[in-house]
Amino acid sequence: MAVFTEVTQAQANDLMQTLNLGSLTALRGIEGGIENTNYFATTDQGEYVLTLFERLTQAQLPFYLHLMKHLAERGILVPDPAANRDGDILHTMCGKPAAVVNKLAGHSQLQPQAVHCAAVGDMLARMHLAGADYNRSQPNLRGLPWWNDTVPVVLPYLTPAQDALIRSELAFQNHTAASGAYAALPRGPVHADLFRDNVMFDGEQLTGFFDFYFAGVDTWLFDLAVCLNDWCIDLPTGQHVADRAQAMIAAYQAVRPLSAAERQLLPAMLRAGALRFWVSRLWDFHLPREASMLTPHDPSHFERVLRARVAQPVGL
Repeated sequence: MAVFTEVTQAQANDLMQTLNLGSLTALRGIEGGIENTNYFATTDQGEYVLTLFERLTQAQLPFYLHLMKHLAERGILVPDPAANRDGDILHTMCGKPAAVVNKLAGHSQLQPQAVHCAAVGDMLARMHLAGADYNRSQPNLRGLPWWNDTVPVVLPYLTPAQDALIRSELAFQNHTAASGAYAALPRGPVHADLFRDNVMFDGEQLTGFFDFYFAGVDTWLFDLAVCLNDWCIDLPTGQHVADRAQAMIAAYQAVRPLSAAERQLLPAMLRAGALRFWVSRLWDFHLPREASMLTPHDPSHFERVLRARVAQPVGL
């Protein structure tokens, strides 16, 4: 999250009152991330998050917002978008599409232990099952077609060794996606970006998943792989941390056991998850947009993760 578009106190207060959320008492820009403008908005009724969408369109946004509401109604701990008196949950601010959701309690757990990974695995499986009957569909916009389009754009910025790795991995992922095993993978709405900073905990109690604006319909295994690649690795080296991974997978499977195809393709999807974020971070790092508060993520992190996943495949 970041601030690309400046919002005044008066503008935010008008929206809060339109949504019957009270009078604004504080507005603070949220640093971090790279896609949307985000503010913490405090009113005399509670704490909320105001998001202005910088890339997603009015046509795309109902998928994300209604997915959050669908999940919230089924007991999944996610932010619930606020509606105006006409029932609309997609609003406009500074000429941009906007939404307001309740602020989740707790804090991000940036140094997770096995107990935290198990809680994420459990809720992730519950979220997948709860979303299975969601009646809107949109592809994962940062999936394989986007990788195919974006890799050529970032190639000029790579060393020969990086060039060879990214081309080889992209070819491998295209080959995997054409396989019968891949076609057999269960799929549905996925979060697709469930990193440590997109989950809230109060101690060891998980209090919510948030930031669904990379969500789309994809394989559930890809969503699990994205989580494993962040929650269950050593950040400095990108190396696999077995006890955390085992805890996450066991908790996930206690709710939704993995199919034979999923068990077969877990190593490939771990590589896919690493490639996706290496490509997007290369793109954001070398082709940045202006923002008043923005620190691009280091692309080399997911290069290390990908190299580790290729060198030491993790299976079940």
